[in-house]
Amino acid sequence: MAEQARISNLDAIEAFRTALAVFMSKARQSVEMALDAVKRTRVWLDVEQPAFWKAQIKQRQKKLDQAQQELMSARMSEFVDTPSVQQMAVRKARAALEEAQAKLERTQGWAREYDRLVAPMVRKLDAMRDYVDTDLTVANASLVEIQKILEAYRETSMPPMSP
Repeated sequence: MAEQARISNLDAIEAFRTALAVFMSKARQSVEMALDAVKRTRVWLDVEQPAFWKAQIKQRQKKLDQAQQELMSARMSEFVDTPSVQQMAVRKARAALEEAQAKLERTQGWAREYDRLVAPMVRKLDAMRDYVDTDLTVANASLVEIQKILEAYRETSMPPMSP
C-alpha cells in the first residue's frame, strides 16, 4: 500500500492565504488610486488648466492695454522726454501675455495627446485590476478549498489516540 502523506500543520497555507488577501487589497487600492490619478489629470488638462490660462490671458491683456495707454500718454506728454520706462513696461506685459498664450497652447496640445500617450498604461492597469479581481480571487478560493481538503484528510488519516 502507498504511504500516507503526513499532514501535521496547515498554518503555512493559512499564512500564505492571509498574505495573498493583504496583497490583493493593497494591489486593488493602488490600481484604483492610479486610475483616479489618470482621471484627475484628464480633468486638469481639459478643464482646470485651460480655464486658468484663459483667465491669465485676459488679465495680462488688460495689463498690456494699460501699459500701452501709459506709453501713449507719456509720448504725448510734454513733461516726459523719453518714455523708456513705459516702453519697458509694454515689452514686459507683451512677454507675459505671450507666455500665457504659449502655455495655453501647450496645455491644449497635451490634452490632445493625453489619451494616445496614457491609453497603453491604462490598459495595463485595467489588466492588473482584472487579474486581482478574478485570478487572485479564484486562487484565494482555491486555497480555502485546499485547506478544507487537507484538514479532512488529516482528520481521517490520524491514528487513534491510545488511552
